[in-house]
Amino acid sequence: MPRFAANLSMLFTEVDFPERFAMARTAGFKGVEYLFPYACPKDLLKQLLNDNQLTQVLFNLPPGDWDAGERGIACLPDRVEEFRAGVEQAIEYARALDCRQLNCLAGLKPTDLSDETAWQTLVSNVSWAAGKLADENITLCLEAINSRVDMPEFFLDTSGKVLALIEDVDADNVRLQYDLYHMQIMEGDLVRSMECLLPWIGHIQFADNPGRHEPGTGEINFSNVFEAIDTMGYEGWVSAEYRPTGATADSLSWFAGGR
Repeated sequence: MPRFAANLSMLFTEVDFPERFAMARTAGFKGVEYLFPYACPKDLLKQLLNDNQLTQVLFNLPPGDWDAGERGIACLPDRVEEFRAGVEQAIEYARALDCRQLNCLAGLKPTDLSDETAWQTLVSNVSWAAGKLADENITLCLEAINSRVDMPEFFLDTSGKVLALIEDVDADNVRLQYDLYHMQIMEGDLVRSMECLLPWIGHIQFADNPGRHEPGTGEINFSNVFEAIDTMGYEGWVSAEYRPTGATADSLSWFAGGR
């Protein structure tokens, strides 16, 4: 079975955030991720990881004002200095947590911003971030997020756009973050797509579709998908990033073989 990690922003939300680390370990996970670490002291997070023998798999660069609806600022030309400051902050956390991968959210493109300007800004920002992260031996992931259901106007909404960005940036430490839920909505044909994209995939996340719930609640055949991930030789983490329909523990039947 793949190396599964738990996204603690979505799983085990029955308890407060610090308690989720122990619950993830008890459930059998050896790696964790979450959207953002910045509200918690670095020392506390490191202690929670150590106490529960967990690997910090990934977290996102600062996204702007998440509570106000922002979903990344990397494509916004008037936010470049803020983006760069966020990269520096993320590096500080990555050092403290020994995290080897960070994810960059491109952001929502305003209707009055041209595609060309947004793209040029994104390429410049990602290039700058990749250089900073290369100095730390950290991989920068780029996630395609569906623009049909969850994030209308999200600038990177297909794997093809991410590959084009990777080509334009031309840095050895930039990879695709492949989210099965988002790509099922936008593209489908998941197994064949992952096989073709494997050289560029740095991280995989999943949830079923529709609903973004646990495997078995929607249309994706996860037994086949997980078997294919093993067969194709993917060696990275596969993170559960879904909203359980009930208690998290009751949603983990898919994980029985991966404990």
